[in-house]
Amino acid sequence: MSTDADPSTTSSEQQVELAISGMTCASCASRVEKKLGKLDGVTATVNYATEKAKVTYPDGMDPQQLLDQVETAGYTAALPQPTRAEVPPAGTDEPEDPTRSLRQRLTVSAVLSVPVIVLAMVPAWQFTYWQWISLTLAAPVVVWGAWPFHRATWTNLRHGTVTMDTLISMGTLAAFGWSLYALLFGTAGVPGMTHAFELSIERTSGTGSIYLEVAAGVTTFILAGRYFEARSKRRSGAALRALLELGAKDVAVLRDGGEQRIPTEQLRVDDLFVVRPGEKIATDGVVEEGSSAVDTGMLTGESVPVEVQQGDTVVGATVNAGGRLVVRATRVGSDTQLARMAKLVEDAQTGKARVQRLADRISAVFVPVVIALALATLVFWLTTGATATMAFTATVAVLIIACPCALGLATPTALLVGTGRGAQMGILIKGPEVLESTRRIDTVVLDKTGTVTTGRMDLVDVHVIEETDEARTLALAGALESGSEHPIAQAIARGARERAGTLPAIEEFTTIEGLGVQGIVDGHAVLVGRTKLLEQWGVRVPEELETAKLAAERQGSTAVVVACNGQAHAVLTIADTIKPTSPEAVRGLRDLGLRPILLTGDNEAVAHTIATQVGIDEIIAEVLPQDKVTVVTRLQSEGGVVAMVGDGINDAAALARADLGLAMGTGTDVAIEAGDLTLVRGDLRAAVDALRLSRRTLGTIKGNLFWAFAYNIAALPLAAAGLLNPMIAGAAMAFSSVFVVSNSLRLRGFRTASTQ
Repeated sequence: MSTDADPSTTSSEQQVELAISGMTCASCASRVEKKLGKLDGVTATVNYATEKAKVTYPDGMDPQQLLDQVETAGYTAALPQPTRAEVPPAGTDEPEDPTRSLRQRLTVSAVLSVPVIVLAMVPAWQFTYWQWISLTLAAPVVVWGAWPFHRATWTNLRHGTVTMDTLISMGTLAAFGWSLYALLFGTAGVPGMTHAFELSIERTSGTGSIYLEVAAGVTTFILAGRYFEARSKRRSGAALRALLELGAKDVAVLRDGGEQRIPTEQLRVDDLFVVRPGEKIATDGVVEEGSSAVDTGMLTGESVPVEVQQGDTVVGATVNAGGRLVVRATRVGSDTQLARMAKLVEDAQTGKARVQRLADRISAVFVPVVIALALATLVFWLTTGATATMAFTATVAVLIIACPCALGLATPTALLVGTGRGAQMGILIKGPEVLESTRRIDTVVLDKTGTVTTGRMDLVDVHVIEETDEARTLALAGALESGSEHPIAQAIARGARERAGTLPAIEEFTTIEGLGVQGIVDGHAVLVGRTKLLEQWGVRVPEELETAKLAAERQGSTAVVVACNGQAHAVLTIADTIKPTSPEAVRGLRDLGLRPILLTGDNEAVAHTIATQVGIDEIIAEVLPQDKVTVVTRLQSEGGVVAMVGDGINDAAALARADLGLAMGTGTDVAIEAGDLTLVRGDLRAAVDALRLSRRTLGTIKGNLFWAFAYNIAALPLAAAGLLNPMIAGAAMAFSSVFVVSNSLRLRGFRTASTQ
């Protein structure tokens, strides 16, 4: 059994990550954590969302002791297999969807429950022997549909604990058991029996009433909530899968005097491999032959390709955008930057603060109290001379009125309506735990490229010397650059078409690696590129153009010089421009009481220019991809509750580490999967709407929970006093569910800030 040592632990400690199975609520995670903590020298952090436990234990302790300790709490534990360094290659069969059985259980239960509920609540439709049809339909729901609740209840009881599962199981079994008793031994099974659907409160034996709709309905409603929760949790590991999917699948390695195509997993350190234009670089390495521009945007989020030549390092999963390269592998497998970034995301997710569900927190006290009250009710009536039937009827009324149907609907209905409305507005909310974070946020960190800016290079300025036709010069430069695939060249060509119209034809075209391009355009010898390229042709750059070039570079922009027929005529400025809506979005974030901070890997000059344009006062520049997590962690250690907005793979770990991660939908799949909220529109104003909608949805959930519990607290004394017919209890419970759903539907009227 292998374990992974963590650098942060001392030499006398080891750290291991356990996969925990069997947890059904956040209180289960707390129980596992406490159980592990009882071992000498062991500290544990259990994450219910990811179903993992990060455990630090003394050196020399057998990890099997940890697994055994978890099992004594009623759960199972194992080391994840395979480890992240040994994830099966893409294309292998994926594990079976763990939500499939729950979905099937929900579907069957819903189909069987609907006629039971309708027949019970509409007396006019109660035909002869309808009660026996209801029993036939409800029995599979209560036994098979609610089996996960019964199984969890039994497991918890064996270990001396109770959860919401206990109350659900007891309530449904009590309602079903009493209905069965009334049908077989009471008067409920006689031909022609109908429910007298009256809202009267009286002491009754209850032997003429059945509560099958309560048993079946509660089961179906709670299953629905569990299914949507499980579906959300399943996406927790998608960021890691998306990261590992980025790497090249095979590589052309140089062996025995020729090229051999092999799977990337078979690469060894010091192997030489070929990367052709448009191919992904297979692993981290050093360029041995050739020069090219490497598009690192998918890994760094930055828009400008990096020029590389012999001796420069390259990173696996980036794309060769230019010439042929021969690279010597320096790191393979789990040592690569891509693999380390995957580990960052995994650690950030596992170490994320655990969010206890509101219902689970309250149920820690509520469930034992209700069970105790039901038993006390039974004992009281039996000891005061009431019949056993009367005592049991009051007890059933207590369990039914307390059965958390509205409680189970409070979160999923508000979440479904809120997320549905959000989807219409380009906002995807991943789960209810996300909502609790939004109210506490006080700091929002904005990634620059692709979030505040367009993430695309554009022509922003043209500076020409006197007596030069700007449109003509731009058309010549744009025509020449249209022959290159380089992003800067494409920006110039695109800008030239927009400003100068149709571009002339190119007669000759040559790319000078790392310097620029040259050629004949409409009979003119044209050069576009760095000053060095012009110097090679003996072209002097006038002081006026040199000044304009330096001014552009001081602002963090890219500047190239245009020469025609041996004379420099213009300087073209290319930069990543801000999105038109970004300033308005920053104002909206401030209006929500948030402190915006601009985070970028670019230099200070670029950061200051962008921050000034959008109205941000604080910047953190020149940050390496792996250091973005450190920045978020530092802000949190200073007392900030941090939201992170980003779109690149380099943002994924920071998005996961932040208290709230907002991923731009126009970015990478990894960033989207690591974020808590996804902004599909790619408009930063959606971040403002996302926070407002999340807070409104959380408020609705809290309101639902309050009324669900208020109803229970108000009705429980009546039930315990024997003044509440169990049928009325079932009707009241159904009404509470209708109220919760209606309250949730109010979220459909949510509007964007710009339309209010």
